[in-house]
Amino acid sequence: MGERFPTISFEEKYGDEARVNSDLRRALELLAEGEAAHRGENIDQAIDLYKNSLAYHPTADAHTYLGWMYSKQGRLEEAIEECHQAIEADPDFGNPYNDIGCYLMQMGEMEQAIGWFEKAKRAPRYDPRHFPYTNLARIYLKRSQHGKAAGEVLGAVRRVAGEDGLKRQLLELVTLLN
Repeated sequence: MGERFPTISFEEKYGDEARVNSDLRRALELLAEGEAAHRGENIDQAIDLYKNSLAYHPTADAHTYLGWMYSKQGRLEEAIEECHQAIEADPDFGNPYNDIGCYLMQMGEMEQAIGWFEKAKRAPRYDPRHFPYTNLARIYLKRSQHGKAAGEVLGAVRRVAGEDGLKRQLLELVTLLN
């Protein structure tokens, strides 16, 4: 894959401290419950759980996921604010950078979104790593910049080689370049 920076997992970020910090441990439990509520499409419950997690111990993850829930309610400005708080809490966490880019895209601010996706690509703690590449490809496709779009899709393929849909998209883009 050739990443030029160390990657940090969720466990590496929080594991040791959570073993000795009961507030962080409880915050992470509430974070997991919030994720389960979100998967169950109970957005209001997920919001409450993420807020409770933040009350115990603020984490970039809870801020980011709270922002994601706000975005599902169309509250994009609040979603962006939560992402900025996430970045303050942990500038190495890539998800809020990507999410800000997505929210800006939804608001029609494509040029601003590009910078946020570029930041997400460089973040040491980020999963799924291919998202900012595919999001940038979407912007470049809208601009009919097929070469740039193909480069971004190639970057995504390098990060999730088993994704056949991305491989097909790359082949389609290469065909457009001929």
